[in-house]
Amino acid sequence: MATEKLRQLLENYKSGSISEDEALAYLKHLPFEDISFAKVDHHRELRWGFPEVIFCQGKTPAQVATIARSIVERGANLLATRADADAYDAVGRIIPEARYSEEARTISLVKNPPALLKGRVLVATAGTADLPVAAESLETGKILGLDISMAQDIGVAGIHRVMHHREEILAAAVIIVVAGMEGALASVIAGMVSSPVIAVPASTGYGAAFGGLAPLLGMLNSCVPGVAVMNIDNGFGAAFLAFKTLKTLEKLAQTP
Repeated sequence: MATEKLRQLLENYKSGSISEDEALAYLKHLPFEDISFAKVDHHRELRWGFPEVIFCQGKTPAQVATIARSIVERGANLLATRADADAYDAVGRIIPEARYSEEARTISLVKNPPALLKGRVLVATAGTADLPVAAESLETGKILGLDISMAQDIGVAGIHRVMHHREEILAAAVIIVVAGMEGALASVIAGMVSSPVIAVPASTGYGAAFGGLAPLLGMLNSCVPGVAVMNIDNGFGAAFLAFKTLKTLEKLAQTP
């Protein structure tokens, strides 16, 4: 979308419908906008195909709202992760149309509907306790233009639940697996498919799960080759990797 805006800006300047000063006013914040406590990377949409995402944890509600306003004023879509109700209240006061997902802990606003990427993405959770991380993947995937859905509570404690979703699993172009405890679901699913599997260790489980460290190590030590492992609870990163994977495949398909 940023590329289209730049092209339109150049066409408007060329036709004389905007002045040189108006064009420069837009371009001066293209690399980044310095708002004292943050430098908002407006150039990121050109590089990555999606604007900067706000990580709310550690920021004050006022800081989150100010960054969100900077992004939205540029006409970009908004996504904020690890957001609580206070952050949403602050954003909602200046961007009333923003949407909050309590389960995913995300704030989002789609100003420009993304182009749908080809390839089904499936988010699979081992248990119900993994849903917040999986929901973050789901919400992120939707705003990135992924054809994304979820299969919930299909962990290895009842392997027949995995097989119940066998056709859905085999049909997916990319699979995101969110699992706590020992994290075994990622290996089970990766052993079934030729598609890329992105494993997300969740910080669920009893004491020896060490807040997600046990599933992280289990996923890293999977005997199934080619499993990509994200950081603990990083549902956002998993969806973004799926986005980049399918975006690259789309680009390759268009290359002569």
